[in-house]
Amino acid sequence: MKEYLRSSEVIDWQHPAILELANQMISEHETPEAIARACFEWVRDKIYHSYDYQMNPVTCRASDVLHHRTGYCFAKSHLLAALLRANGIPAGFCYQRLSIDDQGAPYSLHGFNAVYLPEIGWYRVDARGNREGVDAQFTPPQEKLAYCVQSSEEADFPAIFSEPLQGVVEALQTQTTWDELLCHLPDISLATAEKMGLFQVTA
Repeated sequence: MKEYLRSSEVIDWQHPAILELANQMISEHETPEAIARACFEWVRDKIYHSYDYQMNPVTCRASDVLHHRTGYCFAKSHLLAALLRANGIPAGFCYQRLSIDDQGAPYSLHGFNAVYLPEIGWYRVDARGNREGVDAQFTPPQEKLAYCVQSSEEADFPAIFSEPLQGVVEALQTQTTWDELLCHLPDISLATAEKMGLFQVTA
């Protein structure tokens, strides 16, 4: 599990602001499941989804997401992983491929997390942020994600990565405003996804 607890340039959980918030979570909750729930609900509800709220800047690094209080789904998953790891809870990254407007092409990746709970194992959670038509919850062992796959060109990848996909990080780091990123959302074809191992269970 060491790789799912690491600090990195993007998942910089040793940043003082992240450690302060993580310590607040652990001071108020006792079990790993309760701490994980608190971290999930905080990121889901307190960090504003950049598209929903049309907020800038585009964030990527976990500490920047916390500082600016906004991020796309990918960025929010980076902060959630950082908070969980800061509390010694293994966390990874998961992805779906979804139609942007539910009408077929264009498609985009959607990012969320998996957290390792001692009594359950890996459990996937989506801190994207709820709104009309989206109701993601922390209800282990049942998953309640923000989205479900609805067409043959969409996919729910079972892989759990210890670090965010490089293409996702590059997209977040090369765009500066929410509407710029909206026009350059990261996507991977199903054929490419298979070659990359996204259809393989990696945790």
